[in-house]
Amino acid sequence: MYKATTWKLPADACELGEGPHFDRETDTAWWFDIVGQNLIEHRFPENLSLVHELPRMASVIARVDAGHQLLAMENGLYLRTKSDGQLRLLAPLEAENAATRSNDGRVHPSGNLWIGTMGKNAEAGAGSIYWFDGHEIRRLYARISIPNSICFSPDGASGYFADTGVNTIWRVALDPATGLPTSEPEVALTEKDLPLGGHFDGSVIDTDGVLWNAAYGGGSVSGFAPDGSLVQTFEVPATQTTCPCFVGAELDKLLVTSAWQGYSTTERAADPGAGFTYVIDGKFKGQADPAFDLKIDDIQLI
Repeated sequence: MYKATTWKLPADACELGEGPHFDRETDTAWWFDIVGQNLIEHRFPENLSLVHELPRMASVIARVDAGHQLLAMENGLYLRTKSDGQLRLLAPLEAENAATRSNDGRVHPSGNLWIGTMGKNAEAGAGSIYWFDGHEIRRLYARISIPNSICFSPDGASGYFADTGVNTIWRVALDPATGLPTSEPEVALTEKDLPLGGHFDGSVIDTDGVLWNAAYGGGSVSGFAPDGSLVQTFEVPATQTTCPCFVGAELDKLLVTSAWQGYSTTERAADPGAGFTYVIDGKFKGQADPAFDLKIDDIQLI
């Protein structure tokens, strides 16, 4: 089996690194420090990391076109202009509830978004998972504690999501044209499937349908075949690994974010790699992140 190499990117440690996305056209990765209210940009050609301050917490970023990105923030879904960071509100997201924020999400191959919310203190059952097409936000699942692991099969016919609070990943049949569920979810993976322990956090799926999951508290990323069998596990020098995405010209590498949230001074000293962002050269068979298909004409400028 191929022996991978792993290295740390030259970016500051995040208290809660999350939501990585790779823009293949510009060879640039983006991710968040959610609680730090920062968007981090890493330009691979220059090996340069930049920090963009945000006015509120955010957790998901997706390409819209060459000049714009979709951001999921604690109170809504926004269009971001890359040149100046300007934000335009597309739709509110639990804006009336100051106790919740956005968390894990991903664009379906149809171009529509799945986005989860959760309590800011991870309150049990406080979150939901929604579908957004640029016009409508539709709640798909309620009473989710910590929504994670949102990802989709290459053909768009299957979706996955986790509740980290109960350490379970579900699979659900989808309409490939819209990303909307066509059946009830079924259990795909449970905590006994995690080879190094921890909790299911963010996931991404490769071209073979292998789900690569970052285990929060397990310091690793593991691949699971569509039948649930373990393909391979890669250890990461940070215990609280949070979310992966494919990077590189061939999408054969995996970027993994991590966190030091909740650590005491002693615990942080014992886990010096916590919060940094890593790249695993594991000869992955990645697929590109789909762009969000923006369909709305009238955008409220904020």
